[in-house]
Amino acid sequence: MGKAINNTGKYHKKLTIGLFGFGVVGEGLYKALQQTSSLNASIKKVCIKHPGKKRNAPEELFTTDKDALLKDEEINVIVEVINESEPAFDIVSTALLNGKHAVSASKKMIAEHLPKLLELQKQTGRSFLYEAAACASIPVIRNLEEYYDNDLLHSLKAIVNGSTNFILTKMFEESLSFKDALLLAQQLGFAESDPALDVDGWDAVNKWAILLTHAYGIVEHPEHIVFNGIQHIQLNDALVAKEKHYDIKLVAQAKKLLNGKVAAFVLPQFVKADDHLSFVKNEYNGVVIESSFADKQFFYGKGAGSFPTASAMLSDISALRYNYHYEYKKLYHHIIPELSEDFYIKTYVSFDDWQYIPKEKFEWIEEWHAEAERKYLVGVLPFSELKNNNWWRENNTSLILSPEPVIEDVEIRRLKKKSLELAGV
Repeated sequence: MGKAINNTGKYHKKLTIGLFGFGVVGEGLYKALQQTSSLNASIKKVCIKHPGKKRNAPEELFTTDKDALLKDEEINVIVEVINESEPAFDIVSTALLNGKHAVSASKKMIAEHLPKLLELQKQTGRSFLYEAAACASIPVIRNLEEYYDNDLLHSLKAIVNGSTNFILTKMFEESLSFKDALLLAQQLGFAESDPALDVDGWDAVNKWAILLTHAYGIVEHPEHIVFNGIQHIQLNDALVAKEKHYDIKLVAQAKKLLNGKVAAFVLPQFVKADDHLSFVKNEYNGVVIESSFADKQFFYGKGAGSFPTASAMLSDISALRYNYHYEYKKLYHHIIPELSEDFYIKTYVSFDDWQYIPKEKFEWIEEWHAEAERKYLVGVLPFSELKNNNWWRENNTSLILSPEPVIEDVEIRRLKKKSLELAGV
């Protein structure tokens, strides 16, 4: 279990909160705390950027002076739910150095600054909790942290971005184009007015960088993880998927390879109808964890929105009554596996023009359809090709992984032989 140390010997201590940000999530947390008196936690001050705005809370609660929260000795917990990464890091690091616990939902800030945040937690002995940063209402960080041992964890795959999942659901179920599905997501508040963070995959890879630390002890900057979003997926790709009885999902995944290393990436993928993730629709998130003796376990819940995010933050605030903190057991007490590029990946690639597709880079091509205006092929690539080159995300090219995409070295010869036989060579 995560440690519940309290030097005073008292549990259920009173938490006095300084809150940064009062947007959708901040207001959701404020309302949720008002309805959970058993937590013995209250917000003393809220720091906001624009003082003139009308807000559904008493005016005296608000300030624009961050030191009114960070230097107040009565405030023992700082909660931040702001949109900007660097100011969020400044708030959390100052809170820890000032002897306060911190709770955050800023996945970009955490993913980009994780090494420093780990160091600050060690240095100060304060807790920094961020369950809401990964899958909103799904308690995946605490489960990975407490329940799944690194050596027994075979794989982890997840839909971690509600906006892209909503868009893909609409493309499939209502045959909307990508543009129309995105517009609908924006109208319903599931996608930002500038949706690039979601649709280009940045939000998902930030979350995945965090989850890799709790799953395997791997601390990696999100820019070093291979990822893409759904920005190039076309209605034609959805039609091909339907023909093959697949869905398309943006899937973040990590898999322990036979050599002990870990394959990890965030890419669009064909998903079979009986896969747990095919049941995850609209703005919901889903996580499938596979371990040695427990087989597959499936977590499902809302991945965005005011109250789902607030529920995860409430859980973190509640845990602070016992001085709970992440122990990062896989990072500090295990042999940390390396991220590997040394495997192959089975992919579907659709494109407008053959000239942009380096056919010679494929180990082999199993299927190709070159007659229609929009062409596609199915083939096997070295993963390093995705890591080191960009042709697969340029020139209106769409790359989607096969349902079981990872092929290891030991399998490659057998599959190559079988493929040649099928081709009649």
